[in-house]
Amino acid sequence: MIDKAKDIRKGEELDLSKLTDYLAEHLEGFSGAIEVSQFPSGFSNLTYLIKDGSKEYVLRRPPFGANIKGGHDMNREFRVLSALKPVYSKVPKPVLFCEDQSVMGADFYMMERVKGVILRSAPPKDLDLNPELMRSISEACIDNLAELHTMDLKAAGLSDFGKPDGYTQRQVEGWIGRYYKAETDQLESMNLAADWLQKNIPEQKYVSFIHNDYKYDNLVLNPEKLDEIIAVLDWEMSTVGNPLMDLGTSLAYWAQADDPEALKPFSLTWLPGNYTRNELVERYAEKTGFDLKDQVFYYVFGAFKIGVIIQQIYARYKKGLTQDPRFANLIFAVKACGANAVKALERDKI
Repeated sequence: MIDKAKDIRKGEELDLSKLTDYLAEHLEGFSGAIEVSQFPSGFSNLTYLIKDGSKEYVLRRPPFGANIKGGHDMNREFRVLSALKPVYSKVPKPVLFCEDQSVMGADFYMMERVKGVILRSAPPKDLDLNPELMRSISEACIDNLAELHTMDLKAAGLSDFGKPDGYTQRQVEGWIGRYYKAETDQLESMNLAADWLQKNIPEQKYVSFIHNDYKYDNLVLNPEKLDEIIAVLDWEMSTVGNPLMDLGTSLAYWAQADDPEALKPFSLTWLPGNYTRNELVERYAEKTGFDLKDQVFYYVFGAFKIGVIIQQIYARYKKGLTQDPRFANLIFAVKACGANAVKALERDKI
């Protein structure tokens, strides 16, 4: 039931000799020998389990072959964890950051491992994810996002982690630019969504600390009480900005039973009992007090953004920069994201 690491994928091995030498010098209490395995899911940064005797750590590094400006910033993610930990308990304790690229060819950082259950692409065989349980997990999920978005930035000392003025417009323009830079196929739906987003940017009313990739497989659940979130992972894209952009991304990840099959492997939110997207919006509005009249814009943005993220990974695969076989059919997920965005526009609802 506890989320487990597996054998390291071909082409993503680490130089254990160099890593061991580095940890011997920089990791307090290092025993002198390590075991390394890899967490199998995730499509962006690579995540490894490092065992040092009885101690366990998680190491994160950028994917091999990645060259995406502004992404995969290990130093920033480490600094975010360090700043959040004193004021937001649901983050792992950061341990060390390494910018010496001679160790593994890229920056990386390590944090303490938080053991728990992570709901990934397929239901765990030893868990009964019944409708009542999924209802309470989905409720905890959206309540926790609302808690993050209503945190007092100044009191938490997080005000300097972003540039909130003009955030919404910069995000729209930035993700559109990234899409066309990584484009491999002409997809009318993605083009339509990009054009509509540029012409319909709403007024930005709120400023919060936002996660920017908030979904089930970035939540660690208490094995003894599965509707309790004990940690939130993957703060790579977190910043200070418009919380409704964050909500929109989460809504776009929130696959429902009537969504395209290509989207369902990214989330278990389609299982019976989960909140619908509309119910999530209602619950979030109740908890935050935010005005969500522009929810269609934020949902369309989220669908487009996820499509871009997947497209960037697919482009790396097409160029031969990664050999991960999971990436071969990602273009169908990009098409599904575009289709969901256009569907929302045509129906004027999420």
